[in-house]
Amino acid sequence: METKDKDYVLKMVSERNVKFIRLWFTDILGFLKSFAITPDELETALNEGMGFDGSSIEGFARIDESDMVAMPDTNTFTLLPWRSKEDSVARMFCDIIEPDGTPYKGDPRWVLKRNLKKAADMGFTFYVGPELEFFYFKSSEGKPEVLDHGGYFDLTPLDVASDLRRETVLTLQEMGIGVEYSHHEVAPSQHEIDLRYTDALTMADNAMTYRLVVKEVALKHGVYATFMPKPIFGENGSGMHVHQSLFKGDKNAFFNPEDKYHLSDTGKGYLAGLLAHAREFTIVTNQWVNSFKRLVPGYEAPVYLSWAQRNRSDLIRIPVYKPGREKATRLEYRSPDPACNPYLTFSVMLAAGLEGIEKGLTPPAPIEENVYEMTPQKRKKLKIGQLPEDLWEAIMIAEKSSFLKKCLGDHVFENFITNKTIEWERYRAQVTNYELDKYLSIL
Repeated sequence: METKDKDYVLKMVSERNVKFIRLWFTDILGFLKSFAITPDELETALNEGMGFDGSSIEGFARIDESDMVAMPDTNTFTLLPWRSKEDSVARMFCDIIEPDGTPYKGDPRWVLKRNLKKAADMGFTFYVGPELEFFYFKSSEGKPEVLDHGGYFDLTPLDVASDLRRETVLTLQEMGIGVEYSHHEVAPSQHEIDLRYTDALTMADNAMTYRLVVKEVALKHGVYATFMPKPIFGENGSGMHVHQSLFKGDKNAFFNPEDKYHLSDTGKGYLAGLLAHAREFTIVTNQWVNSFKRLVPGYEAPVYLSWAQRNRSDLIRIPVYKPGREKATRLEYRSPDPACNPYLTFSVMLAAGLEGIEKGLTPPAPIEENVYEMTPQKRKKLKIGQLPEDLWEAIMIAEKSSFLKKCLGDHVFENFITNKTIEWERYRAQVTNYELDKYLSIL
């Protein structure tokens, strides 16, 4: 990957007539935050960072400790293609630091960096490839109105959004973000663009950029793109399946040519760690009340703690090995949704996998039959556990998790749980259309 230093950034800003540089970072929920500086302030920003008030950022500082510094990561410098070429706008992701220069413990990017350091200390590089699904609707107001009634891999005339996808892919590529596939998904007006495998920190930045680009391109064409996990009752929700592997140098640490599934002991330990901690970290991978409307049987979303090679009802799938493609050996973790915070989501999966490796855990036997169609008795006999059924259950499990607290750090852990508890309480007090439709005329 090309290294971009301070001199490169200053040179590009001058050559490309950049008028504003947007400094990006995320809050603990994964919402992109931004403020702009002019080229006059750029050198100071690159040397010392830019101060801002963190007290109004979700999960950041309290009023009495609100001074924060955004330190740009020059490697993330890129021009924003949807802005005018004459008066260009660029962006850089930032690490958030305290005024004394220490990393800010509430910064999700730092949480991921800390977990990646643990992997590096064990000799590993963590690679991920997420598949982010989303919907196009006519607007963000009222009941969702779809643009088409196409299905999986459908093309025109049903798939009217193929031009939107094309423009999105070209925009991402212009920003240096690799794309593997784009296609219509199963549900009406649902789409998927898969980002090309890269290291987890770059990918978390790319996923944040991707969500903005999808929305910007949609807005330009007068439609609304949403990463809401389950916007339409009775249709598939949007997932973010995450393909992941560990490398030692150039070698895929998950690959073993002798194993039936071509998985090494390292790969099996990682898999076992994911299964062991999945219930605890679901609050991170599926953080919204709406996330659990997707995690129900019958819509291709995983519900049960199982793994297999071909079976798409399982939580973890091992894509089939192709001869000569050792580097492609990986696990696909299928429960996350695209409205998660990617920095924290990649962190919890990595931490769980590393713990599985450290403890020498072994996964249970794979389940190749459809888990949804099993009786509860059979699932119990096979000791197949289940993901939390709603946000409240996820909160209850997460609160007791020493694993999650260690992975996220005290600050993010406590603020995240507090935020989710408030969200659940507000949701629980709502009177929904379902209740009015069902009860008002009969009670």
